[in-house]
Amino acid sequence: MTEHQDKTRAAYDGVVELYASMFANRLETQPFARNMIGTFAELVHDTGNLRVGDVGCGPGHLTAMLHDLGLDALGLDLSPAMVDHARRAHPALRFDEARMEAMPVEDCALGGVLAHYSMIHTPPRELPALLAEQVRVLAPGGLLLVSFFATDGPEPVRFDHKVTPAYSWPVDRFVELLAGAGLVTFARLLHDPASERGFLDAHLLARLP
Repeated sequence: MTEHQDKTRAAYDGVVELYASMFANRLETQPFARNMIGTFAELVHDTGNLRVGDVGCGPGHLTAMLHDLGLDALGLDLSPAMVDHARRAHPALRFDEARMEAMPVEDCALGGVLAHYSMIHTPPRELPALLAEQVRVLAPGGLLLVSFFATDGPEPVRFDHKVTPAYSWPVDRFVELLAGAGLVTFARLLHDPASERGFLDAHLLARLP
């Protein structure tokens, strides 16, 4: 485990209850994100493979949402405290402790992967390896929905996230990374920020050919 992962895990372990209380119903006030997840779920249904991974699932609220949308959802998170909370909050669902670049999932197994602001703490140099792992677990035709903070500049910007340092990305640069991993981006949504940070919110839907 790299140093930044160690710090990220410790940081999220320390804010589990606060984080869960803040984000459990957050999508009720975020219609763009909510509807992108709904579109993702509908398209996964169309593939015929209902198995999906919610990577960086935190307290499990989106894993539960995917389950309610008819998918066979697995929640994965680096933080053991988050995984423990998710298991207690959603005992009927499966949650495992795992790194996003070393997922306990067989090759070509999933119809979709949801990465909802869970790649933001990964340093830019490590993101290609992380994306390669998402591609490994996706079946042909499988979908990735990734959400992140976007910047207008030409390079990723490191910033002080409330939990632990994170990065915002130029949307076109992130699309290039997805292409480099073998994914085809076919939909993007960019909208005004939902927080005081000032970064735009970005959502990209990509497919593995």
